[in-house]
Amino acid sequence: MASHGCLFVAMIMVFAMLATASNGQLMDPHFYDKVCPPALPAIRKVVEEAVAVEPRMGASLLRLHFHDCFVNGCDGSILLDDTPFFTGEKNAAPNANSVRGFDVIDRIKDAVNAACKGNVVSCADVVAVAARDSIVALGGPSYDVQLGRRDARAASQAAANNSIPAPTFDLDRLVSNFGSHGLTPQDLVVLSGAHTLGFSRCTNFRDRIYNETATLDASLAAQLRGRCPRADGDGDDNLAPLDPTPARFDGGYYSSLLHSRGVLHSDHQLLAGSTDGLVRFYGANNKAFRRDFAVAMVRMGSLSPLTGSSGEIRANCRKVNY
Repeated sequence: MASHGCLFVAMIMVFAMLATASNGQLMDPHFYDKVCPPALPAIRKVVEEAVAVEPRMGASLLRLHFHDCFVNGCDGSILLDDTPFFTGEKNAAPNANSVRGFDVIDRIKDAVNAACKGNVVSCADVVAVAARDSIVALGGPSYDVQLGRRDARAASQAAANNSIPAPTFDLDRLVSNFGSHGLTPQDLVVLSGAHTLGFSRCTNFRDRIYNETATLDASLAAQLRGRCPRADGDGDDNLAPLDPTPARFDGGYYSSLLHSRGVLHSDHQLLAGSTDGLVRFYGANNKAFRRDFAVAMVRMGSLSPLTGSSGEIRANCRKVNY
């Protein structure tokens, strides 16, 4: 009788959670505290191990979260492989030969499923927490990740091609793109500060170093030309750091912009109009950057989540459950 009573109480708790989630809102940072307390420590452990082996992976896991959330919301769709029923996002123009870290997400998912003794943590939540833990591992601010996302059962290459802002965008298109996701120009500037980490491929900055030399520091332009030949297709995947300390979250990105050392056209565009003051503000106020970056990450991570009975919790992040 007592066991039946416990089961009844547990069922009531589950129904209450689902009712709250079905309102289209994320739960809270403690979503897994009762369902699986070891979940978040398991994610952190794998992320820390991966970043220790290759610091660049921290930036890659952060970028994976951006590219997931900007396509139909933070639903783990970027992780899905192509199927006979849909062409996924991995080979969309902004992602092909660029977005990485899928193997790390696989390792995290396996570790979490083992720690939880079952499939209770969504891949979308794994991506969101892994991004936060990557930031922290590289010296950035911590923040509470809102949890309770569920996973999409499909992905869209077309949506990825249309929704993710390109490094060639001018300021108006950047502001418009972020606005279409409910994000402000301030969000644009502070989230672009993620470029204090990581590298970019030659194909993303070739035009800038050969055709925009009036707005680019001459010594940096010469250095980048050594990594990136003029001819399209030649050295496309060669890498250059986006700021001088690509493995440390330090806000050096804004200082680079203010010294005409922004690697990407889209980076330099933040100085081209109404956002100029914000670049200067964050360049002079690292504490404010860290604070506002954490707030903006929570806001971005809350874009159109699947909750309640929508979607599913994938057992394998690369494919839907059958």
